[in-house]
Amino acid sequence: MNSLLPEDFHFGVAMSGYQVEGGFNGPGEPANNWCWWERAGRVEPSGIAVDFWNRAEEYLDLAAGMGCDMVRLGIEWARVEPAEGQIDAEALARYAAIVDACTERGMAPLVTLHHFTHPAWLGEDFWLRPDSAERFATWAEIVVDMMAPRCRHWVTLNEINIVSMGSYLFGVMPPGRRGAVGDMVVAADNMLSAHVRAYEVIHDRQPDALVTTNNASASVYELDRLLVDLLFARSAGVDRADIGSWIADRRQAWYAELAPPSAFETLVRAATRAGSPYGSGPGGSSGRGVGAGWISRLANGGQAPSRSLDAIYASPYQRTLDVVGFDYYDPVATHHVRFPGHRTAGGRSWFPGRMLWDDAPYPEGLTAYCRANAFDGIGLWVVENGMCNRVRNGRSYDRMDGWTRPRYLRENMAAVVRAIDAGWPVQGYLHWSLVDNYEWGSYEPRFGIHGVDRERGLAILGTDAMGEDSAGEYRRLIEGLRSGDRSVLDPPW
Repeated sequence: MNSLLPEDFHFGVAMSGYQVEGGFNGPGEPANNWCWWERAGRVEPSGIAVDFWNRAEEYLDLAAGMGCDMVRLGIEWARVEPAEGQIDAEALARYAAIVDACTERGMAPLVTLHHFTHPAWLGEDFWLRPDSAERFATWAEIVVDMMAPRCRHWVTLNEINIVSMGSYLFGVMPPGRRGAVGDMVVAADNMLSAHVRAYEVIHDRQPDALVTTNNASASVYELDRLLVDLLFARSAGVDRADIGSWIADRRQAWYAELAPPSAFETLVRAATRAGSPYGSGPGGSSGRGVGAGWISRLANGGQAPSRSLDAIYASPYQRTLDVVGFDYYDPVATHHVRFPGHRTAGGRSWFPGRMLWDDAPYPEGLTAYCRANAFDGIGLWVVENGMCNRVRNGRSYDRMDGWTRPRYLRENMAAVVRAIDAGWPVQGYLHWSLVDNYEWGSYEPRFGIHGVDRERGLAILGTDAMGEDSAGEYRRLIEGLRSGDRSVLDPPW
């Protein structure tokens, strides 16, 4: 039988350095921008995480055993440059050894330069600094000079949309400011500029590299696809002066591909459009309403943010994105709003949003997001996709909706295959995550295909945290789809 997948399709798992390595923010350890929150007790200390730094080869064996041919890894800036200008050559060599270990196991390394963290010495507001993009380009040079012979696949910055919103709109990431919409826009603009500069650094040294930046999928255009469309505008023949009209047209095209919104979702979309940095009015190519909205007026004195467009239109590369990478969980923005006191796994939550372990699986939407993210034949990578359950004080809670991780894997892979059948250029699927890890302030959310027993010496479980053989299911799906056996996607009844 023939494979159901393109020849260049990759199956893999995804991880980030801070979440799996451990050894940050304690006495004598490298400090990142989460150190003040850890030390103040605002979040659970990351501690040793899952000790990937010392046990990487053991964890990579698990990925290879499932049949993965790609692993996403992070290289932590704070570990390599713990003080300004001080490069830890041993740390960089260890990262090189981990990347080599991927290749030795038949897995292509997908290296991420920035996954939510930067060195503490840069300050919590690093992404508000005018020089942040150039400073990041210098960091990229350090990594790429070491890794380019070993690695061809790159993520510059992970989830620019989540970093900017989490830091300055919702206050759930350092520095933790809520409602600072102007700072949110400035941070996103600077990070997009940093992506462009890192893209240039990588391609100057490695012309055949494949480089992306991955957004977290969101049903609101300004919170997701806007950033990618800015990167594509120049290669689509859009003059800089026409960016507003281009974005207004692209917004309409994006929404046309997604499921019809609820009344609440419609209101959210209208509000974000009114505040959009570009194309804030309802018009398309007619030019009506294409100026900056109220967010940009707050951030930039009435002007749309310009650093990213300066970088895009000044770059020697017409298109500074080789692949569209996106992370897919529950993309519907209004699904994440809940009243305080709502029921959750293990009790009630007074947080005014849905907990990670209650996020609703939405596999049917993955096909639509593959279609919506497609652009001019550019390849698509599902860089993250995963489901969470809760473990508290050593007790694992099943999900309230009854979903299991094997079912989640099977139904999301079926969605990917439907997208490929429809002709959309999906070239990779990476599951979040290989093992339970540190989920940004807590070890309660568990996403791992392999569970980790933290109460018994970080023992790696043969099952996931809910006792399911998720690794076996992923291996069965990979083997079946590669051999052309569509029946592996069928329910087991």
